[in-house]
Amino acid sequence: MRASALLLMAMGVGMAVAEPGETLVLLDNLAIRETHSIFFRSLQERGYKLTYKLADDAGLVLSKYGEFLYRHLIVFAPSVEEFGGSLSVESITEFIDNGGNVLVAGSSVTGDALRELASECGFEVDEERAAVIDHLNYDVSDGGDHTTIVATPDNLIDAPVIVGKRASVAPLLYRGTGLLADRENPLVLQLLTADSTAYSYVPDAPVKEYPHAVGKGTLLIAALQARNNARVVFSGSLFFFSDEAFLAGVQRVQDGKHHARSGNQDVAIAISRWVFGENGVIRVRSVSHYKEGETQPPSAYTITEPVVFTIDIETRSPTGEWKAFEASDVQLEFVRIDPFVRTTLVPVGGGRYEARFRIPDVYGVYQFKVNYDRIGYTQLYSTTQVSVRPLTHTEYERFIPSAYPYYASAFSMMVGMFLFSFLFLHFKDEGKVSGGARSAAAGDKKAQ
Repeated sequence: MRASALLLMAMGVGMAVAEPGETLVLLDNLAIRETHSIFFRSLQERGYKLTYKLADDAGLVLSKYGEFLYRHLIVFAPSVEEFGGSLSVESITEFIDNGGNVLVAGSSVTGDALRELASECGFEVDEERAAVIDHLNYDVSDGGDHTTIVATPDNLIDAPVIVGKRASVAPLLYRGTGLLADRENPLVLQLLTADSTAYSYVPDAPVKEYPHAVGKGTLLIAALQARNNARVVFSGSLFFFSDEAFLAGVQRVQDGKHHARSGNQDVAIAISRWVFGENGVIRVRSVSHYKEGETQPPSAYTITEPVVFTIDIETRSPTGEWKAFEASDVQLEFVRIDPFVRTTLVPVGGGRYEARFRIPDVYGVYQFKVNYDRIGYTQLYSTTQVSVRPLTHTEYERFIPSAYPYYASAFSMMVGMFLFSFLFLHFKDEGKVSGGARSAAAGDKKAQ
């Protein structure tokens, strides 16, 4: 009995849901923990509990008893050919499908495991030993190596919630391979692209081949926000997150302007905040709808009634607190099969948005639908079903303004008929009286 109780307790511990900050960090070697200490320390200062493991460790496990042990996964192991233990590309894909967030960094020696993982997420990594080269935008302070390129902040995605404000970011250092992504895939985000003079190529290739990617089609950092709002960031450069890149000065050969520090640290930390759900997470706090002048929703609306719809939206701050979400482009649709009403919600303060409109003159089953899908934010989808009934026989208007001419013609006809009848009958009686008087007068005269 006691043994059974202990077994149940052990299973309960194993099945416990991972804490929000539980993060598994997979490394090529433990030296990466020191060479990227600034980045890892920034995570720990924000409350993340990091568990470091080698990517080929035989004891790797991502889930136990059907529950995942971690909320986030960092893979800083570019050269791994096969994950150790029970970890595999399939298990990482399942981790993402269950809402887990993943940050991956590759290099010019990216192994098959990361290539397969990138392919599952909608990216394509350049061939082995290929590097991004730019003969006009490279870092002079690095000894003139054209594979250490300088990416301008203008090449960052225009989404401050993901990468911060581009105007305040210094040039970025990048040394690694190139990526390609399907531009038609709405779930894939191009966070950082190379300049138009860059290309991805194997520097010492014995056979001259065409570059794998050219110009702005050379993707440096890509992201995926899945339909379940799980987030994946794939960087072609492990160097991008290193202490060396964070602290190095930047001097681009094209303009010769020197910057004391690169913008890598600002952008890397901003990306980590986004991929791990600190930024860009929104939710619906409450939804209400009612007839104008009332406060409670009716059992059913009647056609043409004025209605008020309100929704409260919150966003999660980096500290984990929920606060009011402010935007000016939240829309509402009143849908039966197709939208009958589409209007922009008016912010009234405190994260509350309001819309006022009249129910369409078509009865049926409708939905109040809010579908807010913007770059960098989790998709917000809210639907509320209501019924709309026609007017009862006592609710129709007795007099329709557009029919006033017909009403006037009917009443004028009645008045005309009355007057005609009165005049006709009146003059007919007088004629009879006058004729009788003449006959009486003629009889008296004859008698005389």
